[in-house]
Amino acid sequence: MRFLLFILSSLLLISCIDDNRSKAEKKKSHPSHSYNYIDAEKVTLQYFETDYVPVYSDIYHRDGTKRFQLTTTISIRNISQTDSAYILSATYHDSYGKELNEYADSAILLSPLESIEFVVEEVETSGGAGANFIVKWGATNYSKQLLIQSIMIGTYGQQGISFLSEARVISNSGK
Repeated sequence: MRFLLFILSSLLLISCIDDNRSKAEKKKSHPSHSYNYIDAEKVTLQYFETDYVPVYSDIYHRDGTKRFQLTTTISIRNISQTDSAYILSATYHDSYGKELNEYADSAILLSPLESIEFVVEEVETSGGAGANFIVKWGATNYSKQLLIQSIMIGTYGQQGISFLSEARVISNSGK
């Protein structure tokens, strides 16, 4: 009887550990749906762009010594009704420019009017008030077809705050 109880307890523990691991993997890259990963070398890209996206893992309040923790969602929207875009990388950097995480493990196909999101959880505090994403993407022809925004939200007790930032192009090439 003890042996059977031990086996059942072990199986329950293992299933909880595996479930937590799969939830963590989903949170990193797939908050809303499965992405369509592709081999970017098989696509002839004619246009490349790098965008800087300001994000805030926290902001200062009161006298500047208190920090208000925030959850950040990076929203990448293909606003073209006809052309696909390809997300080549999405790196998260702290206030000092140090890379903290890569959110796109390989190139992601973004079909016309499709959107994807990356989430930086509220408990992540290493980014700081000057954190940012660098998003590199490409297209088969010249097109200003991506809308990239960061949405920050946080709550504490009855206090809530939310705001939005837009990406800025820092380099592009091709026609």
